[in-house]
Amino acid sequence: MYCPSFHSAFSTDLAIDLGTANTLVFAKDKGIVIDEPSVVAVNKRTGQIEAVGADANAMVGRTPGGIEALKPMKDGVIADFSAAERMLSFFVKKAHSRNWMVRPRIIIGVPSEITPVEKRAVLDSAYRAKAREVYLVEQAMMGALGAGLPVSEPGGNMIVDIGGGTTDVAVISMDGIVFGQSVRTAGTAMDAAIIDFLKSRHTLLVGERTAERVKIGVGSAHPVAEALRMEVKGRDLINGMPKVVNVNDAEIREALAPVVAVIVAAVRNALERTPPELSGDIAERGIVLTGGGALLRNLDVRIRQETGLPAMIASEPLTSVVNGTGKTLNNLRLLRKLSVN
Repeated sequence: MYCPSFHSAFSTDLAIDLGTANTLVFAKDKGIVIDEPSVVAVNKRTGQIEAVGADANAMVGRTPGGIEALKPMKDGVIADFSAAERMLSFFVKKAHSRNWMVRPRIIIGVPSEITPVEKRAVLDSAYRAKAREVYLVEQAMMGALGAGLPVSEPGGNMIVDIGGGTTDVAVISMDGIVFGQSVRTAGTAMDAAIIDFLKSRHTLLVGERTAERVKIGVGSAHPVAEALRMEVKGRDLINGMPKVVNVNDAEIREALAPVVAVIVAAVRNALERTPPELSGDIAERGIVLTGGGALLRNLDVRIRQETGLPAMIASEPLTSVVNGTGKTLNNLRLLRKLSVN
């Protein structure tokens, strides 16, 4: 006998933004249920998982010799298949309150220019995580949906999704990507640039988490109205002792300049390759920025300056992709149209 409550308990579908820095999970009829770092802590002696997500991220740079904190994702794609599979399995179970019997339909956002091999790795990881069906959709399109852009209309919409590992730039019209480009330069590249800068300018060695705090604290893509300063703690490369230095926004802007230049070049390239009719629409509607990288101070100002077009940050840039992916959970026709499997 069919029992709706029993059936629903075992079939809650999930939309996943499998990011280099963070993984977000959207459950059908519930909204975002998971937002945690894409990190797995593994015991090197036993192979057992010690922690996943936020708990594992707290171990980065602080683990004893027997524990290794792994980041399964690199440049927006799976770099460690085994760790990615374990991380997905953990998040799927967590999204279903540890119900080990569930086999949901899973929709995952991927970069625009993902290779067939990279695509297969995502599919295999999701199926090994007990999915009954897996659909892959492009992150740029999902970001546009999540940002509320009129993607179904016959007019041009431009989205720039700056995540942890990739920046996806797309021109969208009538539920399709007219032009899309993915560059593997985004938030983690900004962090790496800050680490390198502090090494060379201040002989200071810092980790990824400190670099991210510096980026958030004083980072910018264009001069700010009021100067910003921040105290940074790390290790002196010369004598090996703890060291504290003060940095300002101008220094960190200099460090970030090469990364920002790559993102701006991708935007300009997309504009140059957009059909003239859609270019007029973009000139009117502007360029919408999503993803964590969109929050870099004055990045929208820099893009406006470089392109001469309006540029604005989506209302919820950190969750635009997963919210857009979540919208396809209730629209199978649209999902099949947008799937890139």
